[in-house]
Amino acid sequence: MMWKEHYRVGADLIDNQHQELFKRVSSFIKAVQTKAPWEERKAEVLATLEFMQHYVIIHFSDEEALQKEIGYPAADQHTEIHENFKAEVGAFANKIEQEGLDEQGVQEFAARVMTWLIMHVAGEDQKIGQFMREQGGSQ
Repeated sequence: MMWKEHYRVGADLIDNQHQELFKRVSSFIKAVQTKAPWEERKAEVLATLEFMQHYVIIHFSDEEALQKEIGYPAADQHTEIHENFKAEVGAFANKIEQEGLDEQGVQEFAARVMTWLIMHVAGEDQKIGQFMREQGGSQ
């Protein structure tokens, strides 16, 4: 899963954060899909999950601040999408704490994260970039 230039929204901070998210999710997918024994992959999976829990909060906060700054009209709906994803990541982390790390569950979660990231950045976040361009600038 590679970053593509057409994912840019036109705000350097957000675009850099998106690139980092793509990099980390790609590493997560590789750790999940490699043929190494599951026990050897668990550390990478746990590290990526911990990163995701913290980084998405920072990224979403920065993205929501940008939306507020530019007067983005769909900011409330965008924030709700972020909140739902944070809840999903948190629920998965809680499940791991309670039930342990199972390979099948991690594979399903990894696929969900990858799909969500692509769809969100290529869809919802592009609307922010389009709005910024219509307003005559970038950040």
